[in-house]
Amino acid sequence: MQRAVAVKGCGSWSGPAADQVVLDYDGRQRRRVVLRCESGSEVLLDLAAATGLGNGDALVLEDGTLIAVQAAAERLLELRTADALQTVQLAWHLGNRHVPAQLTEHAVRIRPDHVLADLARRLGATVTELEAPFLPERGAYASGFHEHGRPPKTPIPP
Repeated sequence: MQRAVAVKGCGSWSGPAADQVVLDYDGRQRRRVVLRCESGSEVLLDLAAATGLGNGDALVLEDGTLIAVQAAAERLLELRTADALQTVQLAWHLGNRHVPAQLTEHAVRIRPDHVLADLARRLGATVTELEAPFLPERGAYASGFHEHGRPPKTPIPP
């Protein structure tokens, strides 16, 4: 079985990948695990430290081969508010609870949680269930940030 020993961030690699893995959010937060590629082959993820893999990253195998990482669609809650101030207030409350959150232009997406859904409704948000890849903001101290403090752009589905 081939070993993936490094990660290249989204936008830092080019060319075709030999294969790809499709992983949900939990599956992208790993250090050592056997991954099944789309082709059916298996790769041992064997990193020095736990790493948050991003949509569009590439796993680097020992021989230099690249395996693309794709975020899988999963159940999410989309929280929409009437205006920017309500969105900022909602984001503050979620951040105060250290909840991973994906920020889009018009909504905040979180993993399903009935307590947080009730909180969002009390703050005036509409809560909608949907299936989409979960691409939460990486923390300011997370790896993968360039010198300006923003992660590389990854496509965010509508």
